[in-house]
Amino acid sequence: MERHCVKLSEKALQDYELVQSALKGDEKAFTRLLGRYKDTIYFMLLRMVNNRSDAEDLTLEAFGKAFKNLHQYSPTYAFSTWLFKIASNNCIDFLRKKKGVFLSLENNNNESSEMGKITANELNPEEKLIRKQTAILLRRVVRQLKPNYQILVEYRYFRELSYEEIAKALDLPLGTVKAQLFRVRKLLFKLIETTEISNKI
Repeated sequence: MERHCVKLSEKALQDYELVQSALKGDEKAFTRLLGRYKDTIYFMLLRMVNNRSDAEDLTLEAFGKAFKNLHQYSPTYAFSTWLFKIASNNCIDFLRKKKGVFLSLENNNNESSEMGKITANELNPEEKLIRKQTAILLRRVVRQLKPNYQILVEYRYFRELSYEEIAKALDLPLGTVKAQLFRVRKLLFKLIETTEISNKI
């Protein structure tokens, strides 16, 4: 495994160490990774969708998908590259559904496609345990929110339900669901920032 990391930059090597710590249950390592890339991912997505609310939503979705599949990350690529690929692919899927048009990345070769791919292959017992531990870390952050906000996060980012599906499930007006999720996103970003700062002290 170590020889794969030789060509990585110092920051990429630090990311790799944080990934390994996060997979072992280190909550601080997990939140440091969020804090390192949330702004960069957000502004990249904002340029793609030109909508702050959508960019915030997509940023959290990207981190959710990345950390639920953290066990699949390989140091063959920098963690940031892997994360950006997941975020951009997720955004492209979002734009396809929203605009109903086919979008593709230029020069998207087989290597980059494989790098960002999240497989649905049957996991062995060790991989299942790692995925479970990573999900637990995610939920520890979410548990710091109010109960009603936790439910919204569960539906939106863990079950990946649409706004309409959430409104129906909770028997709430669609506008209320959108407004509350907007507040939830702000709180999560603030929570990540606060946790990142405290981890540095």
